Amino acid sequence: MAIRRNKKKNDETLVDIVEVKDSASDWVDANQKTIFGGLLGLILLVGGFLAYKQFVKAPKEKEAMNIMQAAQLQFERDSFALALTNPGNGGMGFLDIAQNYSGTAAGNLSNYYAGVAYLRLGKYDAAIDHLKSFSADGSVLPATKLGVIGDAYAEKNDLDSALSYYTKAAAAVGNEFTSSMYLKKVGLLNEKNQNWSAALAAYKQIKTKYPLSIDGNDIDKYISRVAAKM
Repeated sequence: MAIRRNKKKNDETLVDIVEVKDSASDWVDANQKTIFGGLLGLILLVGGFLAYKQFVKAPKEKEAMNIMQAAQLQFERDSFALALTNPGNGGMGFLDIAQNYSGTAAGNLSNYYAGVAYLRLGKYDAAIDHLKSFSADGSVLPATKLGVIGDAYAEKNDLDSALSYYTKAAAAVGNEFTSSMYLKKVGLLNEKNQNWSAALAAYKQIKTKYPLSIDGNDIDKYISRVAAKM
């Protein structure tokens, strides 16, 4: 009886599949013009996008990168206020570039520069806003972005938020340098909060995963210090 029921169920399933296929085929036949029009529209859309990238976006990217050089120069000189608004030599500051060239790599990167500049100037809320507007990718920038936001919160004495961002930075795709650096900050903040077990866990992670890093070289003294307090 079970075999017959299964056979009947399989037959019904087969019928359902055939009906679906027939229904789909009928729909295609009845809507060929619509489908063809949609495909043509998609082709035109893709072609228009490629043309936009080649003739509009690419020149705008190059223009923005050239304009940004003056602001970058002031940033490298630690002239952060000038880098933000008035770098001279015909260039725009990072704030104007971020606004006028949004959607470009230069506009995006300007948000990062602006965030760091505001951090150095002691304007922590502005720093956080610009850093959060920065879209980071690659193997270093995602961790760096989160870590610098953590620095801004630490400067505001918002240690819970700082710890949260340092933890995210340590876990983000990064490298030996960034991961060990932010793990150490996680440990130090947990020490400040007298959360000895969490601090010890962070330090031990550095010792295990990144023993050859700068922070790994002397991590044993941090481990010993915390262990003595537990």
